Amino acid sequence: MSSNIDTKRTDTLDTDKKQANVLVVYDTNGGNSYRMAQLIGRGVDSVKHCTATIRAVPKVGDKTAERLAAVPEQGAPYVQHEELPGCDALILGGPTHFGNMSASLKYFLDQSTEYWFQGALAGKPAGVFTSTGSMHGGQETTLLTMMIPLMHHGMIICGLPYNNPELMQTQRGGTPYGASHVSGEAGNSVLSDMEASLCKALGERIATLALKLKV
Repeated sequence: MSSNIDTKRTDTLDTDKKQANVLVVYDTNGGNSYRMAQLIGRGVDSVKHCTATIRAVPKVGDKTAERLAAVPEQGAPYVQHEELPGCDALILGGPTHFGNMSASLKYFLDQSTEYWFQGALAGKPAGVFTSTGSMHGGQETTLLTMMIPLMHHGMIICGLPYNNPELMQTQRGGTPYGASHVSGEAGNSVLSDMEASLCKALGERIATLALKLKV
């Protein structure tokens, strides 16, 4: 019976020809979060009628956003706040800084007040991901604090359920709060197969939900 229900849902989606755009926004230092964003994007793109748009946040700090080139030398183009209302879901990620999100990611969210007033993201699904140098480097606290601004925007937070067997089997990254990666002390450890699988699973899950919720 469940397979019949699933088939009907798929047919309905195909008939309506809904299209869902999932915005994947990341900050990165050594490239690990960018690689995660790419894998999450693959998970999004694996869902029929769903497309991932991958964007980077401009760096803040010693180099202000005004001093940066219009397009980064590596990675995805910089995100524009004007892209937020047009997305059907948002996946946000970056490195852990003292158990919290990076300043660049926080600055991007701090500048989104206009769209909070508009309710532009309310009712849309959202997810988070992170990378740390050590196993207990604050992955879960970072993921949880990333969720808070998204909840203020009225977004529907989507994690990873334990029917993904990698969550029980992983010896490195991977949490029910979102995808994660342990990059090692030098920051150059490649994503394990399980970490990569959970990145794709997060993208696929949020894309599927975005398509179902889209009016």
